[in-house]
Amino acid sequence: MQSAPENLPRVSFIIPTLNTEAILENCLASIARQTYPREKIEIILADAHSKDRTRDIAKKFGAIVLDDDGKNMEEGKRLALQHATGDYIVFVDADNEITHADYIELAMKSLAANPQALGVESYYLPSPKMSSFCAYLTALLHISDPICWLMSANPQLVARDGKVERWILPPGTFSYPLGANGFVYRRADLQSVQANEKFQDTHVAMFLMKNGQREWLRIRGRGVHHYYVQTLWGFVQKRRRATVHFLRVQEEMPVNWMKEKPPVPLWLAAVYCVTFFGPLFHTLRGIIRTGDWRWLWHLLACPSSVLGNAWGVLTYKQRGKGDKGNGLIAELQVKQTLKRD
Repeated sequence: MQSAPENLPRVSFIIPTLNTEAILENCLASIARQTYPREKIEIILADAHSKDRTRDIAKKFGAIVLDDDGKNMEEGKRLALQHATGDYIVFVDADNEITHADYIELAMKSLAANPQALGVESYYLPSPKMSSFCAYLTALLHISDPICWLMSANPQLVARDGKVERWILPPGTFSYPLGANGFVYRRADLQSVQANEKFQDTHVAMFLMKNGQREWLRIRGRGVHHYYVQTLWGFVQKRRRATVHFLRVQEEMPVNWMKEKPPVPLWLAAVYCVTFFGPLFHTLRGIIRTGDWRWLWHLLACPSSVLGNAWGVLTYKQRGKGDKGNGLIAELQVKQTLKRD
């Protein structure tokens, strides 16, 4: 970057972890490769008492490791945010890999040039370390669940200046899960909506949009590889866990982007997913538009999403409510891996 390193803003990476040794080094190595000066970067892990090599790997990369005693991942992110010293905050998960070494450098420049923007959203790009199913979920859907995909409003491109794109939601809706997996915020903006106290990764951006910052940025062709899950059965288990986590968070803070005037209501999205003709239509449309045969996974992912979410609701009702659910999120964790040649 043109500015002297001592004049550049400090950047804090926040990562919640629990037994992530299979994927964490891949994530941290992508941070270490950034062209942004290393002395201006801090990495903070909120670790929920991992029993594998997670903490050893974190220390290898010079990360700060905090003990996360919370009941869910949101509490871990709040904990890390309270300890962060950066002027900018980057939220990443252990299953993320930053795609390009200049991503943070470009994000800093684009936010400096666009003070009206609430942050920088990642593109989710495919990787050779992904199965075809994982690439369908993340790179094609962008939102790793067909139900959420249906309920999300389509963002609108406002303008493009070189690699920097400006995006906005259509008027009258906030139904878009913005703010996770490589998202870059200004710390001052997070403080303006009291994120230290009420952080939820897909809702902080919504609070900012409701406060008037309706625009965000993307860096064209850059973002993260999101190794959400590699198999269909793992996806069902992952949706179960995500549903239990969502319902437990709702106990404390009943904010839900899916109630912010989505294009399709939840019940209709679920009905769509268990029919054959709706998913078939989008499968064929996706293949015709992109030439990507990985859209065929859509036919299986749709009913699997309903199964996983229904399983999660049942699990929550049986075991997840109140204090009796403490530790359940950790118990339901699905092991994530990278595809190896």
